[in-house]
Amino acid sequence: MKPENRIKGRGAQEKVQNKFFIHNHELRDDFLNYCQNEGEQIDKYKTTFIETFPKTIINKVTSPDVGMAYSLNPYQGCEHGCVYCYARNSHEYWGYGAGLDFETKILVKKNAPELLEKKIRNKNWKAYPISLSGNTDCYQPIENKLAITRELLKVFLKYRHPVGIITKNALIQRDMDILSELASYDLVSVYLSITSLQEETRRILEPRTASIKKRLETLEKLNGLGIPTNVMMAPIIPSINSHEILPLAKAISERGAKSIGYTIVRLNGAIGGIFTKWLETAFPDRKDKILHQIMQCHNGNLNDSVFGRRMKGSGQMANQIHQLFALAKKKYFPKPEKQYLNCDLHEDYKNNQLKLF
Repeated sequence: MKPENRIKGRGAQEKVQNKFFIHNHELRDDFLNYCQNEGEQIDKYKTTFIETFPKTIINKVTSPDVGMAYSLNPYQGCEHGCVYCYARNSHEYWGYGAGLDFETKILVKKNAPELLEKKIRNKNWKAYPISLSGNTDCYQPIENKLAITRELLKVFLKYRHPVGIITKNALIQRDMDILSELASYDLVSVYLSITSLQEETRRILEPRTASIKKRLETLEKLNGLGIPTNVMMAPIIPSINSHEILPLAKAISERGAKSIGYTIVRLNGAIGGIFTKWLETAFPDRKDKILHQIMQCHNGNLNDSVFGRRMKGSGQMANQIHQLFALAKKKYFPKPEKQYLNCDLHEDYKNNQLKLF
């Protein structure tokens, strides 16, 4: 695929076969010729939203190196279209592909607030931070219309329950009123994903996310209101954004970020092929170099699934990135602020009635 034929506004450049399906779909030449002769569109890549009706909403996270115990995802699939997203593979469990399907078929859980309230009011539930979201962004574009995440935050506030938020969308500014109140009880921490300071890189790497300018503005505003906000430079991709570690650390420290973290890209499952196809249109001159350097971080593979090693990589290339990050932390975050979310308030609010003693 030539660069000029890149599907703008999308990360994946093709539909990918679901590995769980026996049958495959292909576009035959005679069908393509028919569509051309009739002037019909084959696929406009329009996003569709599909309502689902889950019975539970909180997921227990068993991976030891993720840094969260529970997650809640009001949406499955993500219109942001980040080409490297590890969550793409999870779309196959819903019967869709990890490529364009992940970006164009968004599953919506409108009953998420009710399910959350039911769960945390259970007499056996013990408060522990729940992360929004561990899989797909809770502030992706459709949230502006549906406001499911806002309703979830109201539930967390009502029952004084701790919550963590991971996002790369400036839409979180809409909910600064609730977030400020949560922060006053030490019930919230926010992690903004910022992978680059270059808007052109952001535009093709994360096509439907907030601009870098808006994300930096969001970081400054949230911290200015006392909402503890951190930054994840995730993932670092050699020869795409690996040279930006120091300038990015400087920029976010100047805007009040409490800490900075990182992961190295790993292309698990179907993502390896999706990312490779994307490189052909986005960075054709650097394709082989980028792939080889990623492989240098994962023992000659595009992916490493070993817990504790998969996020940070191994080998000389990964070690260079680690040392550069250590330097960035020492220079711009010499005394990182540790955050402890309050898990002690919830028990008294579980039944909406304060205890006398």
